[in-house]
Amino acid sequence: MNAETPKAAELNLPQAFLLLATNDTTGKPDIPVFALRTTLAGAILAELDLIDAIELQGKRVKATGASPETDLQHELELIRGKSRPHAPKRWVSMLEGRAEVQRVYEGMASRGIVEHVGERHLGLFRTVRYPEKDHGPEAALLEKIQAALSGAPSDAEAPASTATDAGTTDAGTSEAGKADAGTADAEASEPTKPDDAGAPDAKPVSKAPDARTTVLIALLQAAGLLGKLFPAADLTRADELAKDYWPARAVEDELRMIRLAEQEAANL
Repeated sequence: MNAETPKAAELNLPQAFLLLATNDTTGKPDIPVFALRTTLAGAILAELDLIDAIELQGKRVKATGASPETDLQHELELIRGKSRPHAPKRWVSMLEGRAEVQRVYEGMASRGIVEHVGERHLGLFRTVRYPEKDHGPEAALLEKIQAALSGAPSDAEAPASTATDAGTTDAGTSEAGKADAGTADAEASEPTKPDDAGAPDAKPVSKAPDARTTVLIALLQAAGLLGKLFPAADLTRADELAKDYWPARAVEDELRMIRLAEQEAANL
């Protein structure tokens, strides 16, 4: 992605997504838990790709050998430690889980962005909520996304890494208690970029959104959250910005498989 490591005051993609996906007042997710966990896993991959710690090589995700500073060192080491590289969808299924969600929430709580609120029921069961404490970071995210969605189509800046068989799974793998299904092979496509030179009489265009905002839009779109946050937004514009970004496509493929499994179970 050729993007700089986010500064200390900046939210990484898992934090940004989780903040936008959580109700400010109740501290509970505004989307189903399975969608929250799956998209968060995709956001982890997207963040590591954005800081050039991993990359998609053919159909598999591989570590680049770079060692950028990141809050996702644990997840990066998991990818580095695999002797056999996995497809993006496989990594999404391996990284999705309650522990990852809680880790990201607690990271934001330590920065005073959300508040850790624990509740006991009948003295036995404990639930945790994370209502918003500081609205500044979320307000900044919403402003950036709104500006990106409102831009002219020619302003679009696609993520540098596009999907190449992102939905392809590792057949016969038993890790994480799941067997991947639904291989999706897609033709590799290079993102088109605006012609900066242009003709002398070309109309000036506004600045394209930064890569981090563009990737966040792709993740929100995959989770089905973008339309809820921005009801008047042009989702065609969102698709144009995302340009079939491979972590977001892996999220869509995994969510599709989960929903199909739920439908089949309901019909039994």
